Amino acid sequence: MENSKNLRTWLDAFGLQHPLVIAGPCSAETEAQVLKIAHQLKETDTTVLRAGIWKPRTRPGNFEGVGALGLKWLQKAKQETGLLTTTEVANAHHVELALKHDIDILWIGARTTVSPFIVQELADALQGTDKPVLIKNPVNPDLPLWLGAVERFYEANVKNLGVIHRGFSTYEKTRYRNNPEWQIPIDLQNRFPDLPLILDPSHIAGRRDIIFDLCQTALDLNYDGLMIETHYDPDNAWSDAKQQITPATLDQMTVDLRIRKTESEEVAFKNQLNTFRTQIDVIDHKIVEMLGKRMQIADKIGGIKKQNNVAILQNKRWNEILGKMILDGEEQNLSEEFILRIYKAIHQESINHQKKIVNS
Repeated sequence: MENSKNLRTWLDAFGLQHPLVIAGPCSAETEAQVLKIAHQLKETDTTVLRAGIWKPRTRPGNFEGVGALGLKWLQKAKQETGLLTTTEVANAHHVELALKHDIDILWIGARTTVSPFIVQELADALQGTDKPVLIKNPVNPDLPLWLGAVERFYEANVKNLGVIHRGFSTYEKTRYRNNPEWQIPIDLQNRFPDLPLILDPSHIAGRRDIIFDLCQTALDLNYDGLMIETHYDPDNAWSDAKQQITPATLDQMTVDLRIRKTESEEVAFKNQLNTFRTQIDVIDHKIVEMLGKRMQIADKIGGIKKQNNVAILQNKRWNEILGKMILDGEEQNLSEEFILRIYKAIHQESINHQKKIVNS
């Protein structure tokens, strides 16, 4: 990957290349493992070595990290390779230990971001620090919760902030371990345009074969960096084995990834782009207009159901619509996942309209 972008805020001040590559094992397992991976990553585009020290799992009984001992291993890896280091902190004691061992960058995990109580505790513990702090999105797709975590650190005078997009949990089965929900980090970036945005494709994918595509999408969306779980023997890793890649794979990936220019001064390009954007604006207006008309019909249906004391939800009819739209979507080269998301939202809005009519 070649450098083609001026980095935002502290990334540029720290002299870190674009895109920033953070790599290393999901968990620090042994000193030998951490050092071996660090030396292999030194030969790649990696700038920052990551490793989980404290690893609370969804359910107890699995490997939950080596604890503070692993911080010494990160220190040694830094001394031997010159790589910066980063690890997750989940309470004030973790912060104290990480700072004591001169960890360069701290990150706040997704399970921590969901709790304003814990976030405030961490913000207080890091009051005024110059250490960069990266905040992962909360487990669930909740933009205000993510924004709130960022704001708490800003209010604690932690100026070197960034965010990590690691995807969102869903009860629906998809090709991802955690759905990307790309619009949410884009909305956050619109609120905080100077905040570095880093992708964690490992947790989104849950498997190594789609990590490259996720990374390319992130770079196409102008992300500032990547955090990729890397292990010299992924299949035998003590945690999250399926989503880790080897340093050699990472090295080849960074060669194959393409960074797009943020803009072009070519007149022909600008004219063509403006033409297509105008076409999209016209179509978007029509879509909203048609949705409005659809809801007007839903209101009329609600009136008929009220008059005849009929339940709002008609599962048979809903399943018929969904099946038909999935088939129609395939003809338009639209994925089933996309059609389901769109029509579930339309159906919910239709139900809301009918509820107002029936209950009025």
